[in-house]
Amino acid sequence: MIKVNNHIGTIGVSARYLRSLISQTAESCFGVAGMNSYGAVQSMNNMVRRSRAENNGVLIRQIDNKLSLDLHITVTYGVNVGAITESIAHKVSYVLTERAGIEVESVNVFIDGLVD
Repeated sequence: MIKVNNHIGTIGVSARYLRSLISQTAESCFGVAGMNSYGAVQSMNNMVRRSRAENNGVLIRQIDNKLSLDLHITVTYGVNVGAITESIAHKVSYVLTERAGIEVESVNVFIDGLVD
């Protein structure tokens, strides 16, 4: 549960919902082929379940009342990597502010793979 204080009071949003929202938003951007698992825990979960979780590749850290996000993605070959990362960062930040009412401090996009 991620709790944020604002002028209304304290808002609690589940981390699962945020990961799903962030993952769907990032995957909807042009040039993104998919999300990648990061770290040993997600990799082991994928091996045990033998299916891809919808929240792969999203790491959320809360700093005061703002979020810092790490996204691990795979992109398609031939697209402008700089433009994709900038587009994802802006879109994810916008969607979280609009739908969840949470400010985003930073969005770090890591490109872990490239597909044809």
